[in-house]
Amino acid sequence: MAQTLSDALSWWARMQPDAAAVILNGEKLTYGHLKAWSDRVANDLVSRGIKPGDRVGICALNSHAYCALIMGAIRIGAIVSPINFRFTVREIADLTSTTEPKIVFAGQDFIKSTKAAGLDVCPISEIEALSAGQTVSVSHDIDPDAPVVIIATSGSTAKPKGVVFTHRTMTSYVGNWATEGPGSSVGAKILSLAPLNTSAGFVQLIHYLVQGCTIYMQPTFVPSEVLKLIVEERLTCFGAVPVFFEAIAALPEFADADLSSLKLVTCGGARVSRRLLKTYKDKGVTIRQIYGQTEVGGNATMMPEHLAMEEPEKCGWGGIYIELRVVRPDGSDCAPGEPGEIIMRSPGMMVGYWRNEAETAKALRDGWLYSGDIGSLDERGLLTYIDRMKDLIISGGLNISAAEVEAVISEYPGISEVLVIAAPCDKFGETPLAVYHGPQEVSVEDLIRHCNDNLSNFKVPRYVIYSPDPLPRLATGKMSKPAVRERYADAHKSLQRVR
Repeated sequence: MAQTLSDALSWWARMQPDAAAVILNGEKLTYGHLKAWSDRVANDLVSRGIKPGDRVGICALNSHAYCALIMGAIRIGAIVSPINFRFTVREIADLTSTTEPKIVFAGQDFIKSTKAAGLDVCPISEIEALSAGQTVSVSHDIDPDAPVVIIATSGSTAKPKGVVFTHRTMTSYVGNWATEGPGSSVGAKILSLAPLNTSAGFVQLIHYLVQGCTIYMQPTFVPSEVLKLIVEERLTCFGAVPVFFEAIAALPEFADADLSSLKLVTCGGARVSRRLLKTYKDKGVTIRQIYGQTEVGGNATMMPEHLAMEEPEKCGWGGIYIELRVVRPDGSDCAPGEPGEIIMRSPGMMVGYWRNEAETAKALRDGWLYSGDIGSLDERGLLTYIDRMKDLIISGGLNISAAEVEAVISEYPGISEVLVIAAPCDKFGETPLAVYHGPQEVSVEDLIRHCNDNLSNFKVPRYVIYSPDPLPRLATGKMSKPAVRERYADAHKSLQRVR
């Protein structure tokens, strides 16, 4: 039946069989090859007893075989269940106790950990062996409303949940962005930096395959290699977190690099500084701030190009088929400029959390996705993201946005990255504690003076910690606040208050 991901792959395999679908480490996988390979994988899975609705786990590094396995599993109605290859045995066991994969394919380096978690594991080399072979047919008729994947949320603020998408939700999401996003149509060249086990990596693969694009997968982020790839391959689309753009701009060769091929450049996960925006604008590249969540399919809104430099702290007004609202606790709409919870509605959002009715009921209400994020809309309907509701620090009854404090501290010279968490306080209940990283320690006295000049007194951190190492990050590139909270849970006990 139409409107399935398999229909899209079949279409492009017929229309442009020799066009590159995925390029990894310089090796090209064409649409024709991917289609034939995934059909052989589909038949192989059937021979192993995999049926529609069965979960197929994958724990491996990005590879062409990984892509073929994803499309092969989807082709027979199985549900792809990616497993983070960085997970410990305990974390794998915890995840799979809910997803219950019938079979797991693992890269050579991850076979031991997945088996130790009690799973039925096959080496992904068995999928690689199906790269060549006879053309086969797959008879299964796919239901567009059947689940295709269980994607774990990033875990940047809490324990990950399994987000479920169907063929229809994923193709509907693509319909919005293919219409709205310049530079991402058929023939576009997309840079993808995320592992396929993350929401960013999996979603990018599917969305751009549906559009007939070429996806350049980079196994790791090496700034010089990424810049070289953009220039030499004339890439058209690139999205990342701010620290990646900063690292590229810091390269000596950036000054003479030709970036004129880039048509759509987006940045999310943290606010983009005006300085960084200008650095790229001087090269003819407009970085557009985005906002979204795994649950809404990825990006929910993107700042219009003509407004991106004017108001870099804002992230647009939704999409052609994506509605945004900001509401009070009683569900009524906030006035312009009034903070409230961001809620979204679109045909491309999740159908729910896997086997988690309680969390699904919290998130999906009357057709709207309640994000758990705080934001505000201006008079034009442009969204400003403020913070996660869980990241509010309540000090003496006053709400402090950790993201606002982080934005101010990040402006201080010599600070590369910062996270602000709540520390216990006998007097106020909670108080801000800032952890920062940079080439060397900065003057805390001067930093606090900078904060006092730009923040209300109650928002200024009472504790400041220097980390000589970069702050912990998730596979998506976002900094991991849970890891920082755990690491510095008792730090306030041995620290002297800075104010």
